[in-house]
Amino acid sequence: MVELVLVRHGESTANYNNTYTGWSDVPLTANGMYQARAAGARLARAGIQFGAVHTSMLKRAILTAYIIQDEIGQAYLPITKSWRLNERHYGALRGLNKDASRQLFGVKQVAQWRRSYIAEPPQLVTKAQERAYARWPESVVPRGESLADASARLLPYWVDHVAPALRAGQNQLIVAHGSTLRALIKYLEQISDADIDGVEVGNAEPIVYDLDDHLNIIKKTILHVD
Repeated sequence: MVELVLVRHGESTANYNNTYTGWSDVPLTANGMYQARAAGARLARAGIQFGAVHTSMLKRAILTAYIIQDEIGQAYLPITKSWRLNERHYGALRGLNKDASRQLFGVKQVAQWRRSYIAEPPQLVTKAQERAYARWPESVVPRGESLADASARLLPYWVDHVAPALRAGQNQLIVAHGSTLRALIKYLEQISDADIDGVEVGNAEPIVYDLDDHLNIIKKTILHVD
């Protein structure tokens, strides 16, 4: 048996302000840092020894990962940061208050953009030029993504980096974002396109999967806030 742990970052300033974020690089709030420490404490009590840590290229996830590593006494672990684990790109919606978007576009349309597997948000007219992604082709940075699009860029990372380590018997920790973790959970649990609508991932609540040698799920445990 091997263990995979998924953690969504702690509360960000965008979470607090109820705005769409996506690839915008917003920080954690003070509460978000507290949540990350609490998540690390719960994982420390679980006693899981990891082989590696994976996170996105966005600082809210990176700092959450660092805090958790410190709390579990495993700051020495290698940590890989990949754009493939970035949050879903919300296109032209990013920076917009979610309540305001419902007033602008209607509750039904916004619900489709946010929860549907295939619905795409309004696209950015031009891509933001960000130094963090300059080493890759321009096509890496999207103008907007559906959850299906985010899943398509995420799964190669799972196949190439996470799954082989798990098969080698090394427990893995992924610290990422609500939408990309929903996409991975959909894949792992074989959830239908329609049913993924009801899946939520709370900030800094570790999800622990016990997996067999073929990476089938034996048990799923969510380490909720005490």
